[in-house]
Amino acid sequence: MLAIAGVTAHVERDTEMTEAVARDELSHGLLNCSYDELNAVQRSVIDLMITEAPSAGPGLAKDDRSFGERLADRVASFGGSWAFIIGFTVALMIWMTWNWVGKGLHLAFDPYPFIFLNLLLSMLAALQAPVIMMSQNRQSARDRKAAEYDYVVNLRAELEILRLHDKLDALRGEEIMNLLLAQNERIERLNRQVEALSPRS
Repeated sequence: MLAIAGVTAHVERDTEMTEAVARDELSHGLLNCSYDELNAVQRSVIDLMITEAPSAGPGLAKDDRSFGERLADRVASFGGSWAFIIGFTVALMIWMTWNWVGKGLHLAFDPYPFIFLNLLLSMLAALQAPVIMMSQNRQSARDRKAAEYDYVVNLRAELEILRLHDKLDALRGEEIMNLLLAQNERIERLNRQVEALSPRS
C-alpha cells in the first residue's frame, strides 16, 4: 500500500514538474518572460493553454443578487424610464391642481407654495440617488468582471494564434527542407545520368 502511494506521489511530482517546465517554455516563447514574472491574468491564460481547458466565464448568467440589490436595480430601472417621468409629472399636476382648486373649498391639504410637496420631493431625491448609485456600482463591478473575462479570452486567442503560427512556420520549414533534399537527390541523379550518357574521353 505504501509503495503504491509512493509511486502515485512520484508520478504527481513528475507531472507537476513537466507542467511547470511547459508553462515556463510557453511564457518564454509567447511573452518573452518567465512564468514567475507574469501577472495573475497572464498566468491564468498560460495555465488554461497548458491544461487546454476552456476559459471559465465570470458567472454573468447566474443571478446572485441579494433582495436589496434586485430592489435597487428595479428602482434604478424604473427611475430612469419614461413611465416614471410621465407618471411623476401627472402625479405632480394632480397634486398642485387639487391644492390650487381645493383651496377655496377647504379641501387643500398643501396650499401654495406647496411646502409639503417640496419636502416629499427632497426626501424622494435623497433616497433615490443612493439607490441608483448602488445599482450603478454593482453594474460597474459586473462590467469589470466581463471586461476581465474578455481580456483573458482575447489574450488566450492571441497567444494560441501565435502558437499556430509557430507550428505552421515549423511545418513549412520542414516541408521546404524535404523539398530541398528531394531536389538535391534529383540533381545528383541527373548528374549521374549525364555522366553516364556523356562520351568518355
